[in-house]
Amino acid sequence: AGTVEFLYVEKEQKFYFLEMNTRIQVEHPVTEMITGLDIVKEQIRIAAGEKLGYRQRDIVFRGHAIECRITAEDPYNDFQPSFGTVTLCRFPGGPGVRVDSHLYSGYCVPSFYDPLLAKVIAWGRDRPEALARMQRALQELRIEGIATTQPFHQALLANAFFQRGEYSTHFIQRRMGGGLRRPEGERAREVVHV
Repeated sequence: AGTVEFLYVEKEQKFYFLEMNTRIQVEHPVTEMITGLDIVKEQIRIAAGEKLGYRQRDIVFRGHAIECRITAEDPYNDFQPSFGTVTLCRFPGGPGVRVDSHLYSGYCVPSFYDPLLAKVIAWGRDRPEALARMQRALQELRIEGIATTQPFHQALLANAFFQRGEYSTHFIQRRMGGGLRRPEGERAREVVHV
């Protein structure tokens, strides 16, 4: 058993194989948000020898969902690892917003494990609504004490090309100048802090 990942190019109406994994995908909450299914529950049912609780024809896609993986990496420093103690952790909420995380205030982020801190997922009736909800969720998200990829996701979501759905594997280099530049005000605070 496993999950198979494809990329669908709407203009061409073609599917392209990406990968097959013998585990649940990290992105499974996106599928759960647009189908209403609990994929983890179904995985446990199958492992217990039960049958799936639905048929393929029962699955209906509703709306649009997007996931931002917030990691302990510094987007202003070539995504170098960031470890230390989380001094404040506050997650967003509201309609269509889901957060999967193990993080809490006081958590010590180690330097030798997967840097994933939280998956923030936003659902909307369409792409613009899902993007707006994600932008709001990222504004509400508070993780302090370490650097995270939160500002990178915010810059990505604010990018006009991304908002129009015009992106590729070269997007960061071509549309975001290769990455983020730390705002001058933040540089000054860092120098004073040191």
